Amino acid sequence: MNDKAAALLKRGQVIPAVPLVLDESRKFNEAGQRTLIRYYLDSGVGGLAVAVHTTQFEIRKPEHDLYETVCTVVLDEVKKFEQRTGKTIIKVGGACGKTSQAVSEADMLKQWGYDCALLSPTGIPELSDDDMVDRTKEVASVIPVFGFGLQIATGGRVHDAGYWKKIADIPDLVAIKCAPFDRYQTHDLVRGVAMSGRRDEVALYTGNDDTIILDLLSSYSINIKGKEFKMRFVGGLLGHWAVWAKNVTDHFEKIKALPEDGPVPLEFIELAAKVTDANAAFFDAKHKYKGCRAGLHEVLKRQGLMGGIWCLNPEEGLSEGQLEEIDRVLETYPELNDDEFVRTNISKWL
Repeated sequence: MNDKAAALLKRGQVIPAVPLVLDESRKFNEAGQRTLIRYYLDSGVGGLAVAVHTTQFEIRKPEHDLYETVCTVVLDEVKKFEQRTGKTIIKVGGACGKTSQAVSEADMLKQWGYDCALLSPTGIPELSDDDMVDRTKEVASVIPVFGFGLQIATGGRVHDAGYWKKIADIPDLVAIKCAPFDRYQTHDLVRGVAMSGRRDEVALYTGNDDTIILDLLSSYSINIKGKEFKMRFVGGLLGHWAVWAKNVTDHFEKIKALPEDGPVPLEFIELAAKVTDANAAFFDAKHKYKGCRAGLHEVLKRQGLMGGIWCLNPEEGLSEGQLEEIDRVLETYPELNDDEFVRTNISKWL
């Protein structure tokens, strides 16, 4: 990772998890994918995460074989944007599976030009906590690692503060996405990083889509052997930020501008509740997130940024009642959408 990207990551950025764009035949829609990436970049995001859960892990299956294709298409659009604007975008690529697969994917990401790998903890229940630490070290020897604490409902596991200290101690661990969707586990993760001598080198990013705004507003006072350390989430890497990205970046900048030791205006507490309610609909919380990707696609489809809600798995779609919930939040919180921004600019993204 170059120094500029590392500095931006440490400062805190909006990093959407990129959805996969397909056509009606459930084949990769390259033109549509490029349109979506241009939307995010013009929205002012500081980074993009691809080949992650929102992108659909199935891209790695031999019958689809889209891992390299999607990663390189997204990277191509990002590089064009960087050359045109002079801005630096943090490029995060997903790596998953057993250690050998994760290391192999990390190597490919490095060759293609990604800055770091978001290391997924899913699909490897046979690995102990120590095995998971060793896996992280091996991937970090190839490319800087974005650690990942994931909720149990989507394949994560519970880790104590001691585990997160070991993860934070890894020299090339540059950030951690905290996404247990659980206040107790979130505190354990933050405390574990505070226990590490690298606490100031590891950027904390919220992945708690159920409490995004409050995570960004919160300050943690962690006492380690009589010494107090202040810990904060500096940014977010979130599937929820795959929609309404322009308003997300606007809200994020306002939050970042708040004085750390000052009172939090009530408008941000109200915003937090609205965003959580919207996320419940988009992520299909009532059905344990079964329709989360299709829910995001539905919002993007309505804006003209996707042609449909198709997923690689034909069985994956909206859950019963989810469409009505999406209708409800779209009507209830029109101030959260960036429809006008999309309408004004979509012709140049297509």
